[in-house]
Parts: sequence; structure tokens; C-alpha cells
Amino acid sequence: MVDVFEEVEEELRSERYRRLFRTWGPWVAAALVLALVAALAWWGWQSWQTSRAETAAAHYDRGMQALSEENADAADAAFVDAVDTGSAGYKALALHQRAGIAVAQDRIDDAVALFDEAASASRQPMIADLARLKAAFLLMDTAPLEDIEARLAPIAQDGRPFSPYAREAQGLARIQHGQTAEARPVFALLALGQDVPDVVRQRAQLVQDAIDSGVAASMVEIIRAQADAPQADAALSPTQTPAGPAPSAQP
Repeated sequence: MVDVFEEVEEELRSERYRRLFRTWGPWVAAALVLALVAALAWWGWQSWQTSRAETAAAHYDRGMQALSEENADAADAAFVDAVDTGSAGYKALALHQRAGIAVAQDRIDDAVALFDEAASASRQPMIADLARLKAAFLLMDTAPLEDIEARLAPIAQDGRPFSPYAREAQGLARIQHGQTAEARPVFALLALGQDVPDVVRQRAQLVQDAIDSGVAASMVEIIRAQADAPQADAALSPTQTPAGPAPSAQP
């Protein structure tokens, strides 16, 4: 009798498992298929991203080589190819280089547009804020003070990588537009700032002294040229961050 009972229980268990399989088997199989598809899609996307970045890097390197050979047209064409690949990092860097070429060719409006595009293309403040700062300097001679202030205000905030340079530019713009009294507190704070690069602090003290002696307006062009030098000479590459103030903000 014991054997009969065991056989009945075994049959009942088998029937229960079959019902469970019929109920849940298709769902389990579907979940496994979806997991496999998701894994393959992720792998494909990663491969595509890597391939795109490698292509952009090749175009960017070709552009830098052309620049070193002083072939601006070939360099610009190569940077256009790097932008067109859609790789975000190389797109921003290539737009920086294209803007530099435009500046050298005295196409200021084009350069500003390219710097603005570079700022929008990058999520790294070290690259995006540098582009915004360069565009502001290019517009300082022609744009209204309100426009310059609006461009500089976001990147002049504490913690931004080029904050001291942006605040210095704010002060210079105010002097250029006859607002010497409003500019003085900007340079006073920069001269006393603890996280301000030495070169900016020294220039701020120089301008503050010039304001107090009444000759600040005549020094604007000299100070602006000195202030722009660290940014203009920054070597932008995917592995090298541009020269700038203390690294209080991560790229």
C-alpha cells in the first residue's frame, strides 16, 4: 500500500509541475529572450560608440596635424568630419579648434557661433566654460554690456573652473563701458581671493591701483590681452585639460 500512495503522490506532483510550466513557462522564456536581446543591444551600442569615437579621433588627429603644417583649410575640413561623427567629446574639441581657425581668419561672428556650439556640445565644465569665456572675450568690443554680463554670469559662479577669469572679464567689461566704480569691487575681491590664480590676483591688484589713480580705462586692452592668453594658448585634447585656475571643479 505504501508504494501505491507514493506513486499517487508522485503523479500529483508531476501534474502540479506540468500546470506550473504551462502557466509560467512562456513568461519565463519571454523574460530570458528579452534579457538576451537587451544584452546584445547594449553590446552593440557600446561597440558603435567605441567605433564612432575612434573615427572622430582619427579625424581630430588629422586636423591637428594639418594645423601643425599651417594648412588651415585642411584642418578645418578634418575638424568638420570629427564634428559630424557625433562623438560628444571630440565634437566639442573639434568645434573649439574650428573657432580658433575662424579667429585667426578674423571671422569673429563665425568664431563666436562655433564657441557657443562647443559649449552646448560638452557636459564637461572645463571645456564648455572655456568656450563660453572665449566667446565673451570676442564679443567684448561690440556687444552691449548686458549681453557680456549674461554670458559671463553662469561661469563666474563659485566652483566653476574658470570663475576667476570670468569675474576678471566682468570687471574689464564694466571698465570698457565706463562703469569704473562698479568694476572696482570685482577686482578688489579677486586681489584678495584665496582660490584665485596668482596671475589673476596680480592683474586684479594692478587694475585696482589703476582705478584708484584714474588711469584704468587706458589699461583695458593690455589687461584683456594678458587675461586671454592662458585660454587662447590652452592645448585642448581628449586627455589633456586646458590651462586654467585651481581645479576646484571636476571636468
